[in-house]
Amino acid sequence: MDRARAQMFSSLKIGVFVVCGLLLASCNTAETSSSDFVDDIKPPDVLYNQALANMDAGDLKEAAKRLTELDQQHPYSEYSRKSLILSTFINYREGKYVEAVGTGQRFIQLYPGHKDTAYAQYLIGMSYYRRMPHITRDQTVTGNAYNAMNTVVQNYPDSEYAEDAKTKMRITLDQLAGKEMLVGRYYQERREFLAAINRFRKVVERMQTTRHVEEALARLTESYYSLGLVGEAQTAAAVLGHNFPESQWYKDSYALLRGAGLEPKENTRSWISKAGDKIEKTS
Repeated sequence: MDRARAQMFSSLKIGVFVVCGLLLASCNTAETSSSDFVDDIKPPDVLYNQALANMDAGDLKEAAKRLTELDQQHPYSEYSRKSLILSTFINYREGKYVEAVGTGQRFIQLYPGHKDTAYAQYLIGMSYYRRMPHITRDQTVTGNAYNAMNTVVQNYPDSEYAEDAKTKMRITLDQLAGKEMLVGRYYQERREFLAAINRFRKVVERMQTTRHVEEALARLTESYYSLGLVGEAQTAAAVLGHNFPESQWYKDSYALLRGAGLEPKENTRSWISKAGDKIEKTS
């Protein structure tokens, strides 16, 4: 019995020594990790200048790493603001457009009144613009590009980015109109004239500055005529002729009506006539 107690006591002592050893090792490791972590923190100006040096050397990936470190280690510093707009630019240049939109939006939310906010909004617009899909695909990104550039024009009209934003708006709107025409023609070919009219109407009412408005008016003439809505067909042709008298689309629409013994004739109470007034002002 005494021998058994002695062996048990001996085992307990060994266990205690092992546990203490593990605790000491853990403490030492924690101290080392904490020390290492402190040593890894660099002043914000150092990180920012390193990022600038990386950019000058053409190493955008390394620059992005330094800016990420800066944002994580010094989130409320003045250099964090600078790093955020710079990160937006780098993401855009590297083709990381989704990330560029994210950092750009974050900059605008945090610093809405800053002088670089217009630039951040412009980069957001360009990040959408560079991802515009083929006209046969969904145009959500194209719509986002238009809206982002419109925000530049509306909110920062005196900025150096406003004029280019207007150009990008015209291009994106033209593509959006082209998509509506593509879908409208699809319905028209299948004799689903009401669905086609809805698409062509959208172009005439909301996208009068695009090159598709002439065809849209001609397609409206055809679609209304096919439905037996002669008055609307005559109005569409009249508005087309008034705004684009030399257009081949007008000549075709005129021939269609004349073949049925009709003439283009505008009904001023029609939505087409009201849209035509807007075409006059923007043409």
